Amino acid sequence: MSEPSEWLIYRGIGEPHDEVAQLPPPPPWRDFAAASGGADGGESADRRLGIPGRVAEEHRPGAEELEMINAALYLRRPLLVTGDPGAGKSTLAHSVARELEFGKVLRWPVVSRTTLLDGLYHYDAIARLQDVQIASHASVGGGAAADSAQSVGSYIRLGPLGTALLPSDRPRVLLIDELDKSDIDLPNDLLNVLEEGEFAIPELERIADRLPDGEADVLDHDGNKVRIKGGRVQCRAFPFVVLTSNGERDFPAPLMRRCIHLELGRPDHKRLAAFVKAHLGEEAARSSEDLITLFLERSRSELLATDQLLNAIYLTQAAAPTGRDRLADLLIQRLDRPR
Repeated sequence: MSEPSEWLIYRGIGEPHDEVAQLPPPPPWRDFAAASGGADGGESADRRLGIPGRVAEEHRPGAEELEMINAALYLRRPLLVTGDPGAGKSTLAHSVARELEFGKVLRWPVVSRTTLLDGLYHYDAIARLQDVQIASHASVGGGAAADSAQSVGSYIRLGPLGTALLPSDRPRVLLIDELDKSDIDLPNDLLNVLEEGEFAIPELERIADRLPDGEADVLDHDGNKVRIKGGRVQCRAFPFVVLTSNGERDFPAPLMRRCIHLELGRPDHKRLAAFVKAHLGEEAARSSEDLITLFLERSRSELLATDQLLNAIYLTQAAAPTGRDRLADLLIQRLDRPR
């Protein structure tokens, strides 16, 4: 049996060597090369969970989860999904999109600086000004070039929320991920857009009377050209909106009453085994029963995330079989450790 040190690539010996070539293929959720070659261009955004494939296919929701998802579909209301990290909140959105053939999930990751406008659209005023100046200098005699109203749409790109609200007969799935990381204003700012299913683009509204039929072409979040009439976007089919939260903050009552709320509990052994199987294969799941059991036992009193379990299983199988238990314990550390 090999010594535990034999799996080390960096050994701290101070001498250069080329043994990095001996690294095994990366975990599926960290395979940047495979993600960049995805056919739909969306693999990269969800690579960390490996969602656009086996994980969504393997997802088997419980009875309450099924009822709340269908309630949101029937009522055309956003679904607010709360739970610990790794409970399957994001997976839910991809599972619905896959089964109901709603297309690629529109993902809007939220951070502390995120604003409502980030989700709706971006207008690149600086690029437009630069192009006008370049055209002006290039024109005969240095005269000012005509700033065509039709060109405004070339500098507008819809965000994930704006794209989800485009008029279509079939809804899209919008994942507003980790809303609890936003500043205090964003949940309230979302209220009117989610209630009315529409928003305005002032840069197009102001020039609508100078546009042919009041229409302008812009790019959606997927990079497709779409036509906006009168400077307003109004959905026909309300998107299936999933807002996720790790419970780091409470949300205002006006937002809560407009949402269907689903609280996801800790995954059981069956769900964790399916999660491991989807990412690493059936053999990995079968040979890691003890690690899954240990993870579940510890999660009763410690805050853990399922991607820690995946990391431990992958590394202990790919690199260090003799130091398996010790290495797994180092990788699965409680997230709520006292300071």
